[in-house]
This record gives sequence, structure tokens and C-alpha cells, in this order.
Amino acid sequence: MSDDLFASIDALLERPRPVEDLPVPAERERLRKLGEYTQEELAAALKTRRETIVRWEAGATEPRPPKREVYIRFLATLALRHGTVEPAEWLLRAQATGLVPAAPATPTAAEPAHPAAVAAAAPVQTAVSPAPVAAPAVPPAFGGQQDQAVELDCTPAGDLVAEAPAPCVRCGRPTPYRSGGRPVHMGGWCTTASAPPAAAPAASQPAPHSPATVPAPADTARHDAPVAAPRPTGTSRQPAAPRARKTPSKGSAPAAGPADWEAAAAARFPSGPLAVVDTAPDGRGLAAYLADGRPAPTAPGERTLANVVEWALETKLGQGRLHRHGKDGDALVVLTDAALAELGLPPMGRDEKTEFVPRLGRLPDAHKQVKALAKAGWLLTQRGLGPWARVYRAPEDGRRVCVQLCIPAWGALASGGWQIPDGLDAPGLARLLGTYAARVLTPRGSTAVSGLELVTALRPPTKAVRTEAGWSSGVVEGSRPREAFDPAPPEVPDVHPLAEGREAGGELVTEAWDWHRPVSDTERAAPYAVGLDVNMAFLAAAGRLTLPLSKPVHELSPVFDKKIPGSWLVDLSHVETDPLLPSPFTPDGSRPTGPAWYSTVKVAYALELGADVRPAEGWLRHESGPYLDPWHKHLRQAYLDTMAALGVPLDLAGHNPFAFLDAMARLKQGDAAELAVLTAIKQTAKGTIGKFRERPRGHGYRPGQRWAALERPTWDPLMRALVIDTATVNFHRKLRRMADDTGLRAFAVLSDCAVFAASGPDALDVLTKSDGTLTTALRLGVSPGHVKFEGSRPMPEVLELIADGANPGRHMKAGGQVSHDE
Repeated sequence: MSDDLFASIDALLERPRPVEDLPVPAERERLRKLGEYTQEELAAALKTRRETIVRWEAGATEPRPPKREVYIRFLATLALRHGTVEPAEWLLRAQATGLVPAAPATPTAAEPAHPAAVAAAAPVQTAVSPAPVAAPAVPPAFGGQQDQAVELDCTPAGDLVAEAPAPCVRCGRPTPYRSGGRPVHMGGWCTTASAPPAAAPAASQPAPHSPATVPAPADTARHDAPVAAPRPTGTSRQPAAPRARKTPSKGSAPAAGPADWEAAAAARFPSGPLAVVDTAPDGRGLAAYLADGRPAPTAPGERTLANVVEWALETKLGQGRLHRHGKDGDALVVLTDAALAELGLPPMGRDEKTEFVPRLGRLPDAHKQVKALAKAGWLLTQRGLGPWARVYRAPEDGRRVCVQLCIPAWGALASGGWQIPDGLDAPGLARLLGTYAARVLTPRGSTAVSGLELVTALRPPTKAVRTEAGWSSGVVEGSRPREAFDPAPPEVPDVHPLAEGREAGGELVTEAWDWHRPVSDTERAAPYAVGLDVNMAFLAAAGRLTLPLSKPVHELSPVFDKKIPGSWLVDLSHVETDPLLPSPFTPDGSRPTGPAWYSTVKVAYALELGADVRPAEGWLRHESGPYLDPWHKHLRQAYLDTMAALGVPLDLAGHNPFAFLDAMARLKQGDAAELAVLTAIKQTAKGTIGKFRERPRGHGYRPGQRWAALERPTWDPLMRALVIDTATVNFHRKLRRMADDTGLRAFAVLSDCAVFAASGPDALDVLTKSDGTLTTALRLGVSPGHVKFEGSRPMPEVLELIADGANPGRHMKAGGQVSHDE
């Protein structure tokens, strides 16, 4: 078995040799990401499952021989190529036992940043241990401070320049990064060099597959893991650098600090991502509040819009990129109503000459404020100066110079998923938006727009690749191409040019459920109807979901493969499902009547139910991957953090379901700002999925024309269909299990809310089995995919709603509110 595993891992690295130790869990993940290998690639090479790699990197479990030695070989080689975060005793052991060469395997200048196949490391050579390297004196350019943050050298695209590891000019320990061409660590990564210790002894017995003696590096001193780079001043709530999103597993080692690219991004924006500009308390001039609500050290001086933009850049507002190949977020400046008047900008109204007209969406180009910006050398995007405006200058040295403006008085925060509490002052608004920026992203417009920006921030389409001719653009693995491409004809809405001439029934119809059925006599006799709602159902469905990354290919009579995302023309009318539950194959829950277009998810579910699946046609994507998984993890953690801040921690339902239900009942009494953030996060998840199939907007559009959204690389209706269909299929599975566990069947479903007949008005009256335990079919809890209590109504009222043709799921919300489907 060892030989087979060694042969597999050779595709990534070299022939493995046994070693005794591993780096801390956080370092394992960091090294894999530095090498740009996915967990799937590593799992395939080790002939194990991705979940096993996840547990190794979380420290929940440890690999066992023979996989242990192979895994260490993988990490050690990456550490030699890209540099390791001290302590590195594990790497020294790997070198001493001959598992990896003592000299780092340095890629050539022409080697691409992410090669398709990794070249084997240089062979191990027997040599005398080198003399210890003394730490050079700290040059005056770095101020003599070992913990000072410095700007690392970057490519024009913002990528960190990595060279062969060399002694840091501040501490003497190896680093692959440069500042001004000199080797240097970043902030807290740099530690004071200690006295040179003795070299590690060579192994007394030759290890299998290893030479008799291997030189060990001189620096074998073990010291504590590095401290993360210090938080920039005034960033208690906003993320100067992306924070770790994983919750440490029980017994796992403490997480290491951020990667160098994250620390470098943090140092570029010491003031955080945004500021709210208001009039000063004494009424003289302007004041600014940062994302934690505290006053900014300085405020815009001259009361002009151009000066506010200049001030934002001088204050170094902005947000570090969320992916090493991504782009930093632009500064956001929010102008209060008072600041708007102070800057001479008009209020909202109907007079085009003196007011901002919502119908136009922007100030006229001839307006004196727009002219003043242009005179100061600033440009506006095609959207002009409106509620969400981008003010920029032509890029200098490949770097963006851009500031985004948010003007609430013009309706910027009045809709689009934002629900700002009334009477919120400027510091409070700064804290609210700063919290959203810390947990999600600096707002870029509506929550849907921000969610779509988050997708590409976590999955940038390209990266800088060094070649013999210089720097060029390369593809980031797992991302969609930078150029937009059209989906398949069955997938587009009726107004799309590709839909012209499409036969009736030729569209892939994917919507959330809106279904109810006649109530049985037994259900009619129950005193209550209880609604249970799935938390963040679409977000939960997006995790690890295989999505298209390439253009569709048309095939006739294709053999169905559940691993290929696409649209399939197939007849599922013969698939037998529970007649008391909605059919998973149609939005209205009725049984299919003949051939129709379905996504891969629904055809795979029909196969799971025992159907004979024979597609007549298919529009298939042969390049695919879990494109939305980083987005899912990021938003999931944002949602859980916000619920915890509102008094509903993740594990509450598991420990005490009664306390969980009480906490959820009191949720609306919580902090108004946190509730606004919660709403924004929910709308971000929902709106992002809608953006994948955004329809044309504006009164001047004519069917058959193309519209602006089609030119986005993320405009792909199949992605939306796959997410919604996955949520539907997951819900149907749970409803089937619910019927088996409790004997209860939903008689109405609206999107992710199911209504059951119950003996009492509470969620536990539905979820409790006959033996007194809670069912796990619909698991009570705050986690996305689990359920919460939506509300209850007396059964006679529900019967009246059904008699009027209404779906009871729309009227179950606690407090008498009407629920809207997704």
C-alpha cells in the first residue's frame, strides 16, 4: 500500500520518506494554499477523502502511517519552496531524516505561479553543515523595530513578489518576501534572532529511501509561534485583514497568524474600510467617524466633495483583499444629510436644477458639483454621481485610485436589502456598516451587489503569472473565466436573445416551492398548524455544490453523470413520490406530465429515488467545481457571528432546545444595529443568487435586446438553478425523513417554510417523536440548513386561508406578518 501511495503523491511532490512530526494545523493549511493546491487534489493523491484533509488541517485528527509520512513530505517540500512560519522544528526533522532536501527547491523565474504538474525537488546531497548565519543589523530604513509593519514588494496586479528564501534583514531567519528588494518578514512574523544553536545530529541509521547522512540547517532553535501583525489603530470592528473563518476543533493547536499577503494588505489600510462624514459637533466644518464609531484623527478640511475624496485616500481607508490573487477593496465614504448640505450637494426632490431626482438616478453632468470633481481631476463611472457613486482617477503604476460614496439622503440605504434603524447617529451608522464590512465586505451598493462582489473577491478570475517575458495574466483555479459567455438556450429567461423561437415548454423552470394540498380529516382535527422555516436555505445549498466553470456543450442522448453540471431534457413523469408531499421536480409541487428540462441536481435525485433516467438532450459543462464554497463559508460565519451577538449561539439548540426557542422569540428585542446587520446578511445571500439570473431593468428595454448584466462573468442562470434545486431536493429529503420519524407530513410549503398539523402551538409539538426525543430529520438550530419556529395559527383560521386559495405558509410568520417567498 505504501508504494501505491508514494507513486500517487509523486504527481505533486517527490518520493516520500518517514518522519516523526507535523507542523501545527494552521500551518498545514497555510502551506497547502501557498502551493495553490486544493484539498481535493491532495485527497486524490493520498487516496483519501477531502473530509479527511479538512480534519487534518483543523487538528481534529492526525494522519497515520503510511499516509502520515507522505503528508509530511508534501508539507515540508512546500515549506522549502515558499518559506515556513517559525517554529520550524518539524521541517528540520524532515530534513534530518532525509524526507526532503536540506537546500530549498527554488522555482525558476520562468516557472508559472501555479504549474499543472510540480517538478521534483532537487536530490539530497551529503554536505558539511553550514556555519550559522548571524542576523544582520536592522537597517535604518526599517526604524529598528522588530514588529514594525512594512510594505512588501508587489507586482502591478498587487501580488506579493516571492523569491528564494533568504535571511531577513531584521531577524536573520529565512523569508521568501522582499521590501525594497531586501529580504524581510512582515510585522509580527519577524522575531528577534537568537544565538546560533548546534546543528541537528544526523540519523545514526539510514532511514528507508534516504541517504546515510543529511546536513541540517544551522538554525534549529524552536520558539513560539509568531504573533499576528498588530491591529491597526481604530479597527476594533472593521477588518484591516481578513480574519480566520474556521472555528478551531476541540484539541486543535492555536491558529497561526495571517499569511504575509494578508498582513501586507492590513498595513495598507490602517484606518479601516470606511468612514461616515458628518458636520462637526460645534457646527464648524466636518467630522468623520471610522468603522468602530470613534472619531477619525483628522477630518476633511476644505468643504468640497473633491477634498473629501482626497482625505479618504490620505487617511488610508480601504479593505484588504480576501484572496491572495484578489484586489483590495476601495474606501467607502458615507455622507450624512448634514454633511451633504455642508458640501453643497442638493437634497432629494423633483426639481432637476436644484435637487437630486430619483427617477434620473444621478446628478446631471452639468451640475456644478460634478464639474467641480472633474476640474479637480476626478472621474465618475457611467452611473454618474448618484446614491452609490465611484470617484476615481486613471490608475497610477497599476494601482487603483478609487473612492466610493454612499449618500443615504438620496436613497442609498433606503432599500436594496438595507434596513437602517431610524434616528441612528453618525457614529452608530459607522459601527453598523463597519460591522457588515468586518463580517461580509465593505458595502458596494445594495446587499445583492455586495454579495456578488464578495463572490469575485473570494474567487478572483485571474492572477499575475511570471514568465520569461515578464508578468502576464493567468487563470485562478476554481474560478470562472474573466470573459462572460452565454448559457444554454433552455436556461435563459424569455427576454434573452437566445430564447427567440424557443418552443413552449423548452425552458428550464426553476423556482422555490409554492404548494399546498387539501387537508386530511386527521389534520383537520388538529387544533393548530405550525410552520417551520429552514435557516438560510439557499446559502446552505451552495456549500460544496458543483457549479459550471465553462461554456455549455450541446449533446444528444447523453449518458447522465451527476458530476457534470448542466441542463438535461428528460421525462420524469414516471418517478413515484409521496403524493402527500410536493413533487421535487416542479415549482408548484405537481407531478411532471412529460419531458422537460431539469438541472443535474434534480435528475440525480430522480436517480436516487429509483427512476430510470434517459436524457434525450443535454447542455453540459465539462469544467466545474465548488465555485461558491468560499462565499458560502464566509457568509455562513458572518450569519453565525451575528446570531451569537444577538444571544443565539451555534450550540444553544443542541444543549437546550427550550432556551433556543426562547432566544429566537426574543430576537427582535435585540440590538437594533445588529438586527439590521442580520437582515443585510440574509439579503446578501438571497440577492447574490438572484443576481446570477438578473433580468433587464429600466423602461426603455425591448425584449430580444442584450442588457448590461449579461456581460458579467457571473451571469449564469444555471448557477441559480443548481442552488435553488439543491435547496428543494434537500428539503424534500428532510420532509420524507420527517414523515418516517414522526408520521407527520407537511400540507403546505412556501420556499423554505413547511406547515404541519400539530397538537400544540410550538415547534416541539411537531419535532418530538413518539418516544419523546427530537427528530433529526428537521434539526432545530441556528445553523444554515437547520430549522426554526416560523409561527403557528389555529387550524380553523388556516382552513379559511386554504378555502380562499391562499398558501398557509405565507401567513405563518409570528406577529401576523406576511412571509414572502425567496
